[in-house]
Amino acid sequence: MQWLELTVKTVSEGIDTLAENLTAWGFDSFLIDDSSDFQQFLEDNTAYWDYVDEDLEKKMQNVSQIRLYLECDDTLPQRLSLLQRKLAELKSRNNRLGSLELCSENLPEEDWANSWKKNYQPIPVGEKLLVTPYWIEDVPADRIVLKLDPGLTFGTGAHETTQMCMLALQDYVKGGERAVDLGSGSGILSIAALLLGAKTSVGIDIDPKAEDIARENAALNGFKADRFSAVTGNVISDRKTMEALSEGGYDIVLANIVADVIISMTPVVPRFLRKDAVFICSGILDVRAREVEQTLVKNGLTIEKRLSMGEWRCFCAKRK
Repeated sequence: MQWLELTVKTVSEGIDTLAENLTAWGFDSFLIDDSSDFQQFLEDNTAYWDYVDEDLEKKMQNVSQIRLYLECDDTLPQRLSLLQRKLAELKSRNNRLGSLELCSENLPEEDWANSWKKNYQPIPVGEKLLVTPYWIEDVPADRIVLKLDPGLTFGTGAHETTQMCMLALQDYVKGGERAVDLGSGSGILSIAALLLGAKTSVGIDIDPKAEDIARENAALNGFKADRFSAVTGNVISDRKTMEALSEGGYDIVLANIVADVIISMTPVVPRFLRKDAVFICSGILDVRAREVEQTLVKNGLTIEKRLSMGEWRCFCAKRK
């Protein structure tokens, strides 16, 4: 089946009115692109990142539109004519909705349910690991395969910050370790530690959705509750959570977040560290690296190893 993609240009203030009218006209399946929502999302979540893709920001700048998809069947000319007429009438009644320009593009027949999968390919990391979507079965025998469902959440292994943590794990996991990931997301680092030989691993995240997602990804790799556990909590502000989770200590503590959170977290980290344990922290832009390094030293940690990829930095530190 051939599809026609229709885009109606508007302004941020006109999105709701346009959407209501489209629904009333019988076009009730559409996607909304609203630049103000995107900017608000960034502002509301500044604590969780230091960096936003510039190309994405430029793409979303001043973009407010609604996209519709119509089947190219016998009813298409009639529906298209109706939409054009209704948009013209709406514009004549309300001049605060932007241009209401209608653009179209033909889309080929495609397996919409699975076409997104072609964007995810196996990612080799270091000499040992291969991060791969769960549906790919043809993998090299000389790699430790880490399976993920990349459609579930962030943390697919493609980003430099995650790869540096996995490179560090390949150096520090010798077998039998107890690991914890502070800000675990998809659970990728906890799972990598287990695959490399850690005995147990715990993933902690402030987002309750991450808890179930991390468990699902762990199960894809054959790890059950006896090896992997996921917890929702904030080790910085929730003292009870911090005390419960730090009991007994860990051989490997991971934090792939952003500089501000790592700086806030560092005073708590020594409570999680066993003797000779390592703290692997990543997600640090090079312009913030010195600040993070000073915080680690101030809290009794010695940086043993530094990793760099592009503009990102990763530190591996131990207690003095």
